[in-house]
Amino acid sequence: MLSSHEGQRVPDVTFKTRQNDQWVEVKSADIFAGKNVVAFSLPGAYTPTCSSTHLPRFNALARTFKANGIDEVVCFSVNDAFVMNEWGKAQECGNVTLIPDGNGDFTQGMGMLVDKSDLGFGKRSWRYSMLVRDGVVEKMFIEPEKEGDPFEVSDADTMLRYIAPDAKAPEPITIFTKPGCPFCAKAKAMLDEAGLSYEEITLGQGITTNTLQAVAGASTAPQVFAGGKKIGGSEDLQAWLQESQPKPDSLPQQFLS
Repeated sequence: MLSSHEGQRVPDVTFKTRQNDQWVEVKSADIFAGKNVVAFSLPGAYTPTCSSTHLPRFNALARTFKANGIDEVVCFSVNDAFVMNEWGKAQECGNVTLIPDGNGDFTQGMGMLVDKSDLGFGKRSWRYSMLVRDGVVEKMFIEPEKEGDPFEVSDADTMLRYIAPDAKAPEPITIFTKPGCPFCAKAKAMLDEAGLSYEEITLGQGITTNTLQAVAGASTAPQVFAGGKKIGGSEDLQAWLQESQPKPDSLPQQFLS
């Protein structure tokens, strides 16, 4: 029976990480002490739900969490440092800190280590998320104990609603770009300055102008989409940002001229 650790301190564990091709020991205190941390744990890197939904959504909402008092968003998995680093690169999840719990010590200390030998996984983490303030667990969302890999309550949006019920999650943004395009660089700079995360799809990497024409109704780059709706090129994006952002005059002067 999996039980909540709300009101308890997180386990005191040393994690073996790889940074700049060197082994670096990271302790629990390095992650949690004196900080407000949103952490989530999942069964394994590269697995379907973890890669398609769980990690990407926390990455997309990381800036929203930080705007609402969270210092860091952290992902744990019972995988080694090499696997976690490569998964992070593949996922392009620079807003989330990936921590390898290779031996499962942290997961076991949280009471979330489960046997997935039937899948050939061995011991892995049950899926959960938690809000930790200065090393003490304030809130946990633990997936229900049922067959398979339930994913109902440990998602990023559920955690955001707990922390900041009135916070508005950012719309997912995709920008089609072309290598060497100055207007594309300008559009990305505007999105960065506005603090908006986005997915970039570059022409020439299996994406042609015909694809762009079919999707956007235009063959020129950039083409920006937000929340499933077409925004358009860099000038259209500038107008959209001025209209939708709370402080449009915060954009640098070079973008407003």
